[in-house]
Amino acid sequence: MFEKCLILDTCAILWLASEAKEISKDTLFKIDSAELVMISPISIWEISLKVEKGGIVLPIEINEWVERVIENHNLIVVPLDTKVMICSCKLPWYHNDPADRFIIATAIQENATVVTADKRFKDYGVKVII
Repeated sequence: MFEKCLILDTCAILWLASEAKEISKDTLFKIDSAELVMISPISIWEISLKVEKGGIVLPIEINEWVERVIENHNLIVVPLDTKVMICSCKLPWYHNDPADRFIIATAIQENATVVTADKRFKDYGVKVII
């Protein structure tokens, strides 16, 4: 099925960038076929935080890695605007992770399908590719 607009959860960005086996060929096809593939700046923050804390190791410096991933996969960084911020606070509290709440709110505001491994995203009524 063709998805017009996707937003990648942080885990999906990491998998896409590293060509990890956790991302299926079907999901890769959907990402490649989408008209628009977005990421939230909160994912960049989350990845940077994991790098700084030693949770993940990147092959190059974080700024260059982010630029390459965005360019190589034609990703659009969608702004964290006031509508997204307010929407994230109004969501039910099924999920307490602020980064995930911003991604869910962005998906709602942009009418996008979320690529994620987190099944709880479905609880918010957003379309999900797992």
